[in-house]
Amino acid sequence: MSTTHPADPPHIGTLNSGATGTIADVAGVRVGHCTLDAGPVQTGVTVVMPHAGDPYREKVPAAVAVINGFGKSIGLTQVDELGVLETPIALTNTFGVAALAQAQIREAIAANPRIGREWPTVNPLVFECNDGYLNDIQALAVTGEHYRAACDAASHTFARGSVGAGRGMSSFDLKGGIGTASRVVDVAGMRCTVGALVLANFGRLPTLTVAGVPLGRMLAERHTSGGRQPEPEKGSIIMLIALDVPLDARQLRRVAMRAAAGFARTGSSYGHGSGDIAMAFSTAYTLPHEASVFRLPPLLADAHLDPLFQASADCVEQAILDALWQATTVHGRNGHVRLALRDAAP
Repeated sequence: MSTTHPADPPHIGTLNSGATGTIADVAGVRVGHCTLDAGPVQTGVTVVMPHAGDPYREKVPAAVAVINGFGKSIGLTQVDELGVLETPIALTNTFGVAALAQAQIREAIAANPRIGREWPTVNPLVFECNDGYLNDIQALAVTGEHYRAACDAASHTFARGSVGAGRGMSSFDLKGGIGTASRVVDVAGMRCTVGALVLANFGRLPTLTVAGVPLGRMLAERHTSGGRQPEPEKGSIIMLIALDVPLDARQLRRVAMRAAAGFARTGSSYGHGSGDIAMAFSTAYTLPHEASVFRLPPLLADAHLDPLFQASADCVEQAILDALWQATTVHGRNGHVRLALRDAAP
């Protein structure tokens, strides 16, 4: 591969993509953005809806895998303990977490007034990355209204790159942001779909690897002079994996762990200051909030998980490349600029 990149990233692995090549190929999943683009404020909100119903009353099984825990997300402990989602999944910048958590609580109470009284409280779920290089993160610009706008915008078709929570994010010293991918796989006689969405905000340019090719090293040699000391990796990534396969929370955690394989193949070694978190959820069934007893569908046996592990790793790697390819150059606070890959390697 030369440093002139193709119009689309190379296809990762041997599995085929779904119809749209996005996480929305998993039935029921929708994604919405609210983008803040105003001078030094370059940030936003992205939400992932697991289904069209009330996520508190119809919970979906889920699990979290913390690859490196330098992060300030909220709600992970209860997901780890109970193995379910109770709200849409929200993504934003580090200092926007509290505002979105409160918005999720307010929305859940409005839909279910018994929450916190006759019923247990709700577990807000907000993931974050630090976009402070491009965004004036101290402005605390993200509010509950932006969360509501992202939810209202949720659709099976959505933008990627420098949008929503990805607006101010950086990857490999280039513009990062929102990326997505999907894979279709046959498992135990079932045709299954695995989708991923990432908030990519990690990596150093010299380590960027695209389908095994050291593209970042080529770009670094072109754009930098010798003698410069490499900086430590300080970024983060959130990796969301959706499946339409009947799995329990224990199995979903195993799937989430395989996101690290795809993440590493792009050139990350999970640095000390990197907050790298993966979450997997299944849309194959829901767990009703008010049920005293419920019957699970037949679950996939562990011996058949390998194709899903492969799909998880390949989807995450593909989604990271998608974020880089879809991103546009962004000018942010104090004259800071992150070039899109297509501008850095025309």
